[in-house]
Amino acid sequence: MWQKLANWNTLRNQMLAGFIAVMIIVLVCAGAITYNSVSTLLNTKAETQMKQIASQANGRLEAIITQIDTLTLQAVNDVYLQQLFLSSVQGKAPNFSERQSLLKIANHIQAYSGVSNVELYTTDFARMFPLDEQKLTDLVEPNWIEQADKEKGRLVWIGNDPKNPDTVLAIRRINLIDRWFSNGGYLMVRINRSYFDFQSQLPDTGQRELMLLADSSARPIVSEGGALANISGLMHTDSQQVTLEQKRYILVKQLSEQTGWTLMILYPVSDVTDGISVLRWAIIVSGAIGLVLFIILSFLLSSMITRPILRLMRAMRNTRQGVLTPNLTQSYTTELNDLNMTYNQMVDNMNRLIKLVYEKEMIQSRTELQALQAQIDPHFLYNTLEALYWSLQEKEEEELADLVVAMSDLFRYVIGNPNKDVWVNLSEELEHIKRYLSIMSVRFGSRLIWEIDSDERYSHVHIPKLLIQPLVENAILHGLEGKIGVGLITIRVEPSPLEPSSELRVTVRDDGPGMDEQTLQAVLESMERGSAATAADSSSSSSSSPSSSSLGSSTGAAPNTNAPSAKGKGMAISNVQRRLQLYYPSLPETYRGLTITSSPGEGTSVSFDIPI
Repeated sequence: MWQKLANWNTLRNQMLAGFIAVMIIVLVCAGAITYNSVSTLLNTKAETQMKQIASQANGRLEAIITQIDTLTLQAVNDVYLQQLFLSSVQGKAPNFSERQSLLKIANHIQAYSGVSNVELYTTDFARMFPLDEQKLTDLVEPNWIEQADKEKGRLVWIGNDPKNPDTVLAIRRINLIDRWFSNGGYLMVRINRSYFDFQSQLPDTGQRELMLLADSSARPIVSEGGALANISGLMHTDSQQVTLEQKRYILVKQLSEQTGWTLMILYPVSDVTDGISVLRWAIIVSGAIGLVLFIILSFLLSSMITRPILRLMRAMRNTRQGVLTPNLTQSYTTELNDLNMTYNQMVDNMNRLIKLVYEKEMIQSRTELQALQAQIDPHFLYNTLEALYWSLQEKEEEELADLVVAMSDLFRYVIGNPNKDVWVNLSEELEHIKRYLSIMSVRFGSRLIWEIDSDERYSHVHIPKLLIQPLVENAILHGLEGKIGVGLITIRVEPSPLEPSSELRVTVRDDGPGMDEQTLQAVLESMERGSAATAADSSSSSSSSPSSSSLGSSTGAAPNTNAPSAKGKGMAISNVQRRLQLYYPSLPETYRGLTITSSPGEGTSVSFDIPI
């Protein structure tokens, strides 16, 4: 997971993420501010509009109430009605003709208002007009009569007629002017409920607001739909938002002081939020479009900036892999173009320096290899001639013919053509070792036994000339000479246990006296330094006579260690070690060179790995 995140952590993605984050913050802030401002404006506008509607509706209601109040006041102050009710109070009952004359007053009231019926009653609640025997107490409750008496002539609005829900009742007491404004009877009017349904007369706002009108007893005078069953709750709630039939409304209430009625305007919340929803979606859609366009532009901009850097990075990765290649692409940005030009100049300089250093190293390596080869050839010849010297003292002349032929082949292999390549087949190197061991057997006789174990399929493997022979020579000089009795020299070529499919291991082993741990460590250290002189000083003492630098006599006792002595100046091991390091630089450093194992009394083993 972290690797995937690391792969996304690029300069282009960082720039893109930064640009998008800034754009999102700007869009969110601008959208939130715009949304809040416009929604507040819409709410304020809706509230103002509702207040205007409520004010107009209340003004219309007050106008109707004032008109009915004025007409009924004119009626109770009419001279004829005053005289008729004064006579009734004085005990003189009006006749039929006098009562019928009140029709003119009733028609006057009905002509200029929505009053559907006018009724007049005496102080004992008997009906004077129209002409029937019904009592006032049969139509309204006594408390309304008492209320009319308390108001002393002012119009009292009773509300819905309990016996006829389609009408609204209002009552006022008739004050007799000539009798000190005492009670002379009652005037009651009936108004159609539809007269108060003046919503259609209000300005058309295009909204679906509801208007409710209820009397003081929470009985509806004007109502619509489901609001009829909730009038009582609407009148007594203090919340500005209510729910009717699973729909939310904004509630505005106004109380009429003249009638005690409550006018309620219900404004649908959805009518307000519809505009806000449209605004919200407009902001979201415009923000999304702007964000997409910004992402595309940011991607193009970031790609223009990072694409030259990515090309330069690819060129630098090739440099890390060992291929110094210039970046030939050009950038439209001055800074990136200068960076690319600087990199190309650096690559050119590094290529020149690498070529120069490589040529110097090649010359140095060739010179060093030639020096090592020139060093090992005379060293080998000196030791071989020394062996021949001792053999001539012990052998008869007729036994020397084969020895001379072997010496001739051996010298031809060692000296050879100076212009010939230093690489030979493994079979040629092993054949040369057989000739060398046959010459050494002339000197050591039955004391020297050898074994060469190599598969024929490895015969054509190329190795440097004289790479194994110095190790065999060193095993004879420091292993066989230091042992009393028969000595065994084993040369084995086998697949390496480390990588059998690609490497061979060559092992030269003797069964001589071996070395202790301290001596072996000194040999390893001297081998790495390129000379074994220090280790030779720490080993057993060596003679300074001329014979001490030779291979020694066949019967002479040698030191009881396998440490390099002064014989041959200890060049064999360090020479082979250095040649392995120069010829096989591709091998792992741990396995590049000689591996020496030895134990006192068990002999010494020297091995090295080469690629097939």
